[in-house]
Amino acid sequence: MIREAALVLSDGEVFEGEAIGAEPPNGVTSGEVVFNTVLTGYQEVITDPSYAGQIITFTYPHIGNYGVNPVDHESRRPFCRGVIVRDMARRRSNWRSTGDLEAFMVDQGIAGLAGVDTRRLTTHIRDAGAMPGAFGTASESDLRAAAAAEPGTDGVDLVATVTRPESEYFATTRDDRKPPHRVVALDFGLKATIVHHLRTIAHVEVVPAHTAAADILALRPDGVFLSNGPGDPTAVVGAVDTISGLLGEVPIFGICLGHQLLAAALGGETYKLPFGHHGGNHPVRNLATGAVEITSQNHNFCVADSSIPGADITHINLNDHTVEGLRCRDLPAFSVQYHPEAGPGPHDSRYLFAQFDDLMAGLPAPATSPAQGRLIEGLGHA
Repeated sequence: MIREAALVLSDGEVFEGEAIGAEPPNGVTSGEVVFNTVLTGYQEVITDPSYAGQIITFTYPHIGNYGVNPVDHESRRPFCRGVIVRDMARRRSNWRSTGDLEAFMVDQGIAGLAGVDTRRLTTHIRDAGAMPGAFGTASESDLRAAAAAEPGTDGVDLVATVTRPESEYFATTRDDRKPPHRVVALDFGLKATIVHHLRTIAHVEVVPAHTAAADILALRPDGVFLSNGPGDPTAVVGAVDTISGLLGEVPIFGICLGHQLLAAALGGETYKLPFGHHGGNHPVRNLATGAVEITSQNHNFCVADSSIPGADITHINLNDHTVEGLRCRDLPAFSVQYHPEAGPGPHDSRYLFAQFDDLMAGLPAPATSPAQGRLIEGLGHA
């Protein structure tokens, strides 16, 4: 049976569709509405903790056609608020699938909206920026009120809602004779695929986001990993103090939110992008080599360039020239804004895990190009 539903944005725009997935309380789901441009990997996107507090709009029109399976989950459960699609496939066709996407959404309590003109919605968000919204089977007036009351993600510590409550240990999968390192990973919203890649170079101890620097150092790690995660980096309680206590004591590698928090610990500033970067096809230039990497991205906030004393910018986004990577000059620490583990996405940037392995082994950082500063200038980055 078709359940008529609608999405109302906080600026008053209305998009009609039909309800899919779980039935939310009072027929209303609210959150910050963003769009993602991946062609495949909807399961990994929906289960990525970095989407906490957000409603995901998929720009690709057909979603759910290859089903879902437990192997591809990126976290213990979805943390997104909801899902919006053009067409939810009614039949799955893939030898790996163990269930339907919509059945998975019902089981996990995730509401959705299908039949939406996602091209118009995406264009609107691109022009007006990501904003709060509410969707469901409730009346338009109730949805409008819910959209107006939704706070969005600014100033909210969403990491506290996704981090694991206690530590968890993962043995290395390294099968060569080289002794594996020991890495402590701070869980700000850690994806399973990141753990998979870290295990190829180290034993991994994943600890909650609120773990103090002294407790981390007491584990005697060879390196510390700062994970991805949701929301506003300035709202993550205690993270900057923890990272400040680790800098200079142990090699550090950060991804996504971990990149932003490392920059903050170094004295950098962050700001919110108009509609964020969410997709699997973002071009990023490696300023040391000049190579262009196609990357997977999922973030709404960004590091301001020229705000990070003691660090060099290593990567730049070619779409909007924002900072995509940094490396400390005098400390063993580096980070990137994008996702080298992909999941879903291209594999161009997986070399960064090998660089972390080398950093922990005390090997010198890759040589930087003398043209690095000129490359940044040539891109016109402000």
